[in-house]
Amino acid sequence: MGKTYALIALGSALGGMLRFWLGGLMGQWLSFAGLPWGTILVNISGSFLIGLLAGQAGPESPWLNHDEWRALTMVGVCGGYTTFSSFSLQTLSLLEGGGIPAALLNVMISVIACLAATGLGLALGRG
Repeated sequence: MGKTYALIALGSALGGMLRFWLGGLMGQWLSFAGLPWGTILVNISGSFLIGLLAGQAGPESPWLNHDEWRALTMVGVCGGYTTFSSFSLQTLSLLEGGGIPAALLNVMISVIACLAATGLGLALGRG
């Protein structure tokens, strides 16, 4: 059990660093409609990744056939990488700043695109 927790911690650290780097990079490149595009894109790609990994997980999988690998990748990396808490705070900040249309657009884009990305990843992972 201790090894699993260590793998989750490692994956979370890697996912968090990747989120910070990619979210900042995307935030610099995309700045239209006043939306937090870095967070949106990280959540979409993270949703796709966890769907892809879930589609590849199982006893017949060549590399995600152990609970420890799933814990490292799906719980650790994806959990550290995706930013739902940041999404929530940024949406509330948009609302508090009077940006109701931007806040609603942020919610709609994030939820719909992340669900679609997870479904696509799952379908591709299942082959």
